[in-house]
Amino acid sequence: MPQLDTSTWLMMILSMFLTLFIIFQLKISKHNFYHNPELTSTKMPEQSTPWETKWTKICLPLSLPL
Repeated sequence: MPQLDTSTWLMMILSMFLTLFIIFQLKISKHNFYHNPELTSTKMPEQSTPWETKWTKICLPLSLPL
């Protein structure tokens, strides 16, 4: 039974990694990225609700007097 020749495996693996790296670099370079994105306001618009300025009382059934 012949022995497996592994002398070229290192070169094969290294060339595979190099090829994959080049392919991914070329794929990534095709994308258009925004150079200067504008900041958007994250402030929520104010809503006028009657309970905004005063406390509300929450009555649970268990907290009512007997």
